[in-house]
Amino acid sequence: MLKIFTNYLQKIKSNPFILQSLNTLILRVLGVLILFGFTLFLTNNFSPKIVGQYDFVRSFLLVIGSICLLGCDQSILYFRGRLKDANALYALKEIYIKMVGILFSMSIILFLIVLCTNKELINTFFSDQGVHLILLKSSGILFFSALTTLNTEVFRALDRLYVAELFRNTIKYIPLILGAILLFYVKKEIYLVDVFLIGFVILAVITSVLVFNYFSKAKTNTINEPVTYKEIVVKSYPIAISGMALFLLMSFDIMFLKKYRDDATVAFYSLAVKLMTILSMVIVTVNITVSTKIAEYFSIKNNAELNKIVKNSSRLIFILTLPATVLIGIFSEYILSFFGKDYVAAKDALLILIVGQGICSAFGSASVYLNMTGRQHVFQVILVAAVLINFVLNRLLIPEYGMTGAAITFVASSFFWNFISTVVIYYKDKVKVYLN
Repeated sequence: MLKIFTNYLQKIKSNPFILQSLNTLILRVLGVLILFGFTLFLTNNFSPKIVGQYDFVRSFLLVIGSICLLGCDQSILYFRGRLKDANALYALKEIYIKMVGILFSMSIILFLIVLCTNKELINTFFSDQGVHLILLKSSGILFFSALTTLNTEVFRALDRLYVAELFRNTIKYIPLILGAILLFYVKKEIYLVDVFLIGFVILAVITSVLVFNYFSKAKTNTINEPVTYKEIVVKSYPIAISGMALFLLMSFDIMFLKKYRDDATVAFYSLAVKLMTILSMVIVTVNITVSTKIAEYFSIKNNAELNKIVKNSSRLIFILTLPATVLIGIFSEYILSFFGKDYVAAKDALLILIVGQGICSAFGSASVYLNMTGRQHVFQVILVAAVLINFVLNRLLIPEYGMTGAAITFVASSFFWNFISTVVIYYKDKVKVYLN
């Protein structure tokens, strides 16, 4: 047995892909522990209504942030995989600066749209007189939120993978955690959303300083074929639509639960979704590790390596996901009660989400493959269809079944886009991204 274990460890050490994925996963696990430690603090010290408001704003920022980013956070990885010459670092810097300009312009436009939206219409829709003000504050901080996300992906594009993971999953929570603790001790819990939003200003400044420090190593100042704003937008906006669609799939349920239930229900269901992210964390971790390699191998038509890397990624995703699926499923009630007895109400929703995500993990790197091989438009169409299904099912099921209806809807729409994407990839390229 010891010999088998030793041989297995040697195989891991000799395979850079598996080793990097596992190291990245360790950092993500650290982030998850911090997230759930903070969630435990929130649910036991803040009212479900305040926690629900925080989760609502977080979901809103995911959607509006994906619009503001216009897909730049993912296309920067695409451009990095395409750049091969000696001045690639300087070229990437020029692309990044142009992307920041795009982000700033989009954030101004979106803020003005929210500002001009009828206040009473929004408040009446959600049956909450404070919603419009919350949305206005969120859109006002949008540029800093989007810039933090872009900078995190730039770290990845610059092969600073571990720095990216630390900011994505650990450091980004620090301003919020410190602020929430301070609010708790001064008895001002009502300002949790404001502290959450202000944290993005701090994160944007820190990550920007680091990005320009890394780019300072770029020596050359000439580019043979500079990437234009038009090319950035053309390559990015299909990814943006896909990204926005994915966030809508994760946000429609929150929006409808707030409308047809209350902030407390949003808090209960959001905890179940966070627990599900333990599984999605594995999928995302492996996918971001292979994304640039998929783009590189596809561009040079190295089909052997392309097939090898997607095969390894699908197997690794499933192997790492299965234990978490079983454990969370068995101990679901105990885990939820740990965050407060009221949160056990989300048990059925959690079981549905966990089983569904476990099934979807068998589809491997389908989404990343389409985005990194120039099939952004194809993925866009698939996700738009999934969003329509998600919207209709949420509208039909949530008023009647609440959190359970939301969970069923999420699983159904997730399975739909994963399955269709896998079929399309095999039909076009004869590549098996699913578990095989």
